[in-house]
Amino acid sequence: MKGIILAGGKGTRLYPITKAVSKQLLPIYDKPLIYYPLSILMLASIRDILIISTPRDISSYKELLGDGSRIGLKISYAIQENPRGLADAFIIGKDFIKNDSVCLILGDNVFYGQNMTGILQEAMSHSDGAVIFGYPVKDASSFGVVEFDLNGRVISIEEKPKYPKSNYAVPGLYFYDNNVVKIAEKIKPSKRKEIEITTINNEYLKNNKLYVALMGRGMSWLDTGTPEGMLQASNFVQTLQERQGFYISCIEEIAWRRGFITTEQLFKLGKELDKTDYGQYLMSLARDGIK
Repeated sequence: MKGIILAGGKGTRLYPITKAVSKQLLPIYDKPLIYYPLSILMLASIRDILIISTPRDISSYKELLGDGSRIGLKISYAIQENPRGLADAFIIGKDFIKNDSVCLILGDNVFYGQNMTGILQEAMSHSDGAVIFGYPVKDASSFGVVEFDLNGRVISIEEKPKYPKSNYAVPGLYFYDNNVVKIAEKIKPSKRKEIEITTINNEYLKNNKLYVALMGRGMSWLDTGTPEGMLQASNFVQTLQERQGFYISCIEEIAWRRGFITTEQLFKLGKELDKTDYGQYLMSLARDGIK
């Protein structure tokens, strides 16, 4: 399976902060925002990853992450000239996906939870069809809402319904079989002039091949679309890290624990950042050597 991170858009809801920089390069406490969705793909053991961004920002992502080899990944890059919708990622990434299945995650989504790996494994077990996620929220009317049966098969998807049929919102994490490319290529732009992800999901739903994986208690999905959301996410990460001593979405640590890099490589990565708490953390992991 391959992974795509869509880190495009203009981030207008965060202006003037994002006037000259991509939202996904802004910090969530001590890491760039893009580390958080990248860590989710890594937890799913996805190592071949495409990052899609704007003509202005793509060079900054290349400078930040390179080709991914330092952490045992293979990272490619592609440009989205205009924000044409989420489903455009599969058209842009057609040559990257080739004959594989694919996971799409939005570059501004932050997930955290002890059972995250288990949830990802469950989603990846559906080799035929598509898997979306359901996250319980107090007021679902502000989100895309999924209704499903006892077997996890989706009955309906509604975008910001006045009267939601469930309290499960759909976050920006999706798993698809290879048919998604052909489906995306046939989609006509909506009234918003975008190629909608909901149209893709509804196509799978029509063929009875759309499933939902639930994120229950103990899971966190944080909104980073506003200054308030960015601050709350940063405070959340800071609080957990300071209390537990473990780092959230530390891509070097995940690469090491997954066996993508050696202990010696981990120490070297930490040494390059030895003047920071982040670097000291990586070196302490390497010194202890206990995964």
